[in-house]
Formats: sequence, structure tokens, C-alpha cells
Amino acid sequence: MTHAENTRTTASDGTLMTHADGTWTTDTDSTRMMRGDGARTVGDTGRGGPGPDLTRLDPASLSGVLADQPYPLLFATVSGAHLYGFPSRDSDVDLRGAHLLPAAEVVGLRHGPATVDRSWTRDGVEIDLVTHDAAKFGHLLLRRNGYVLEQLLSPLVVVTGDAHAELVALAPACLTRHHAHHYRGFAHTQHRLYERSGELKPLLYTFRTLLTGIHLMRTGRLEAHLPTLLAKLAEAPGYLGTLIGAKAAGEHDLLAGVPDAPGADRLHADLAALHTVLDEAQQASRLPERPTAEPALHDLLVRIRLATASSAG
Repeated sequence: MTHAENTRTTASDGTLMTHADGTWTTDTDSTRMMRGDGARTVGDTGRGGPGPDLTRLDPASLSGVLADQPYPLLFATVSGAHLYGFPSRDSDVDLRGAHLLPAAEVVGLRHGPATVDRSWTRDGVEIDLVTHDAAKFGHLLLRRNGYVLEQLLSPLVVVTGDAHAELVALAPACLTRHHAHHYRGFAHTQHRLYERSGELKPLLYTFRTLLTGIHLMRTGRLEAHLPTLLAKLAEAPGYLGTLIGAKAAGEHDLLAGVPDAPGADRLHADLAALHTVLDEAQQASRLPERPTAEPALHDLLVRIRLATASSAG
């Protein structure tokens, strides 16, 4: 088994890098630190041949790969294409979650990393793990950030615990009508990527994002799984099921290779219509203007952080 790894951790004052010998340096220019143990370079998949079929993924099978994290994980879930319902045979595995810095790395002059970003290849599969310290994660939950809510509520759970359950229970109090801005902006970004690449992946992301936003504004419930959204929303174009099936063959396959694919005019009209539906759904939404979870999130963070000080003592 080959196991190549890149590790990046970020703090508020720069990017902290771990070397192979465990020492730390600050590098504000680099985005990845290569370890001295045969780690792959950025852009190298590290796959020597055909890997396993990643369209079927058992989250429980991933718990072992998270055993040696630098900080305790409050939770870790599968995100990305697997969560969204359109993985490919050669998809990587995106793991997202929250870690807990010990009190000693929060209250002093030297703070631990607010974000830990690691990527590695294991048994021919690319794995990418990003976790935020509980305080940063809490702040993100209180913004109109759909990413962290989707990660928190992902049903593809790898690591969980009591704090995870409490965070999940607080998620509804983090939702606002302004989350529509997040989904609208992400759809624009992904559509630009599609226009440059012609790939199915950013096109499916564009539709998924708009449909998630519409469903959230109408129901107050977060649904990130595109096949489920197709069944729930009448506005979803019928050809999306075909595009999901086509993407399963390859992570970077093109729309042009799909038989009877919708043309540019049809896509433009359908996306414009969904943007209009999202605008209308936001206007009619009964979601609140502001999140109400801040007091409970604060109390939870204080409680779990102080517990690290007690255990250290």
C-alpha cells in the first residue's frame, strides 16, 4: 500500500507547515508543503493504474484513515460529489469536519491552527481532509455559509460523537433566508468553470447548487443530494439524471460526449429559469433574517474547550 501525504495547516497569522520531522514553519506564499517521505507533487494523482470504483463508498471504511490526526475530531463526514449524488469511478474522497484545539493552544500567545488541510493517496484513492477548529467552525455556521452546514449535516458520517450531535441539533437555528446568496454565488462560479472546461462536473454542481437553494428557501431543510432534489422539485430539468449517469464514467468527462445532451441555448434558459425561481423562493421564504444559534454555540464551545483543560490537568 502506498501512502503519500501533503499537510497544510492554517492559522489566523499565516500558514503553518508540518515537516517530515514534525517541526513547524510559517509560509504565507506556499499552498502545500511536501513531506520528505515520498509524497506526491501537487497535480500528481499518485495512481499507478486503474483504482477502485469510487461510485460506491462506505463511509465506515474510512474511519481508520483518520486515526492519526494532530487534534481530536469532533466529527468528519464525506462531502463533495459523493454527498451530492454524482461521484465518478475516479472521484477523490473529500472529508470535512471540525477539530478541537486544546485550551493551551487557544488562550496563550501561540495559537494552534484554525484550519488543518491534508491530502494523501491511499490504496490508489486520493483523500482530501479539511477540518476547522471548533471556534472557526462555529463562526462559519453563523454566516450564510452553506458549505459548513452541508458538511455538518452530511449523512455520510465517518467520525462522530456527542459534540457532533449537539452541533447537528443547532443547525436549524443557523439557517436564514440569506443562505440563498451563498447558493446563487456558488452557482455563478461553477457555471463559469463549466463554460471554460465543458465538463459535466461543474455543470452538475451549478444545477445542484441552485436546486439546493430553492429547496432550502421553500422548506427550511438542507438537501444536498442531487438525485433526491430531482424527485422533489418539479423545476429540475429531466435530462439531469442522464448527466449524472454519464459523469459516473469519469470525473472530467465532457458534456459534448453525452448522447442527446442539451445544447447551449437549452442550458442557458434552464439555468436562468432556476435563478428566477431561487429569487422568488427567497422572497417568499419563512426563514429568519438572522441565525439564532449563537448563544448555544458559544456555550457548547466553552464547555468542550474547558474540558480539554481539565483533562490536561
